[in-house]
Amino acid sequence: MRRLQLVLVVFVLLCCVPPVRSGLNIYIRRIFDTCWLAKGVCREKCQKEEIYNIFCGTHFLCCISKKDMPTLFVK
Repeated sequence: MRRLQLVLVVFVLLCCVPPVRSGLNIYIRRIFDTCWLAKGVCREKCQKEEIYNIFCGTHFLCCISKKDMPTLFVK
């Protein structure tokens, strides 16, 4: 009977524990989410002060601040 109570208590506690988010560490993810010589960040939408120059993968934009944007020489 005591084992049954212990098992029930363990099941109740497991239901109350929030799930752990699996995936890469935030520091490792930040390294792999950079683009444009580590000056840009891959995002779905760029912030106001950023513009996008190239694409990251298929559906992310490489958002770069305007001061880090390379200058284009046109003849």
